[in-house]
Amino acid sequence: MSKTFPSHFLWGGALAGCQAEGAWLEDGKTMTIPEVMKFGKVDHKVTRQMKITMETIAEAEADPDTVKYPKRRGIDFYHTYKQDLALLAGMGLKCFRYSFSWARVFPQGDQPEPNEKALAFYDDLIDTIRSYGMEPLMTISHFDFPIYLVKKYGGWSDRRLIDLYEKYCRVLMERYKGKVRYWVTFNEINMSLKAGPKTMGVVDQGQPNYEEMLFQALYHQFVAAARVTKMAHQIDPENKIGCMVAYFTTYPYTCKPEDSLAAQFDDRMKNLYFLDSLNGRPLPYYARAYFDQKGIHLQTSEAELEEIRQNPADFVGLSYYNSMVSAGDTSQLELTNGNVASAYKNPYLPANAWGWQIDPVGLRYTLNHLYDRYNKSLFILENSSGFMDTLEPDGTVHDPYRVDFLRAHIQAMMKAVTEDGVDVIGYTMWGPIDIISSSTSEMTKRYGFIYVDQDDYGNGSKKRYIKDSYYWYRDLIASNGANL
Repeated sequence: MSKTFPSHFLWGGALAGCQAEGAWLEDGKTMTIPEVMKFGKVDHKVTRQMKITMETIAEAEADPDTVKYPKRRGIDFYHTYKQDLALLAGMGLKCFRYSFSWARVFPQGDQPEPNEKALAFYDDLIDTIRSYGMEPLMTISHFDFPIYLVKKYGGWSDRRLIDLYEKYCRVLMERYKGKVRYWVTFNEINMSLKAGPKTMGVVDQGQPNYEEMLFQALYHQFVAAARVTKMAHQIDPENKIGCMVAYFTTYPYTCKPEDSLAAQFDDRMKNLYFLDSLNGRPLPYYARAYFDQKGIHLQTSEAELEEIRQNPADFVGLSYYNSMVSAGDTSQLELTNGNVASAYKNPYLPANAWGWQIDPVGLRYTLNHLYDRYNKSLFILENSSGFMDTLEPDGTVHDPYRVDFLRAHIQAMMKAVTEDGVDVIGYTMWGPIDIISSSTSEMTKRYGFIYVDQDDYGNGSKKRYIKDSYYWYRDLIASNGANL
């Protein structure tokens, strides 16, 4: 086997428009779920999702403030993208992942024609990405569900969203034919069960069947993904359509058989159910058993299930941040922070300041697990960790901890590729420029190679500064991973 990455390996970085752009009501855009999420006190021990109700949405609609609602301002990428992309291109990125906003392209969600001002922005954004020799990797839905579709349809629990989404995707894929080849239908689709409002627009109002509503909405997304995959290949046979999960790598806490069963169950219902469904295996037996036990009844059809079977994703995308443990009896285990949901502590792993445990070996384990199950190309679409950075008086940021984290994970990825034979086509590190945190809406948790002078309340010059890690990643890309 080769001891290096393939020459066409897509080294890159990834951002989400809803965390970076700002311009929350500019050029016709309407409100989205991230713009009703407040910044508040951050708990570094237990993960808590902000409760989103129709009442909190109404409260946010009546309040134009951008301090308590940080994603409304982002880092002003909507206006600074040319300068920011020039800085990112200076690292030699081969790929740049970004997201469209449904609420920009179709501000009312179901209007007859798209918003040309929004498309003009994406025209120039994609042309700018390509001008630097970067491959655009575009996510169609990335945690920014339009409020309009929440209020009118109740989100993805309504079957009519399938047709609306397909129309939205057709506009994008026809417009950017030949310019965008890599697409992701839904960002981290498995986050839906923990963050239903921002992923699917399904708001918990105390409905007794809320879990059933979430699984029904997910089923509608699976149907939509299959239809869009088929459509994408018809529009341009060169299109590559990816599915994506936030992979919650799960180990048994001990070698007790009950712990292994618990880990197997968690892996299935937190990870594999979503990937199986998006890779031509709808309603697997373990999911049907779970639904029977929970009294969940999904409205499906054999024709739709066949659509899912016949139109699997072209590649498996994943984000990887932290692993977790499972046990038959969790009463003696300690909770810590994690990605979207709290996790039980693994005593063998260190953690960052937010309690997210650091497990580079888990990435190699996960890549092997997925390649063995699906036998198709994998794409690491997000990987990094939040850290607290200090801007020195001379404008420098020294962040060896970031380099250490990324080096360890890229080494694990390299072993999966060069020693284990896993097919990984790319790696887009999460947040190459500092943005607003998705989970906590804070700025203090920084991921980037580029420092943005802005605090949690929007104060600061907004000026960009190069961190030490920027030069490390630049040299890594130039050597195609050899200079670790």
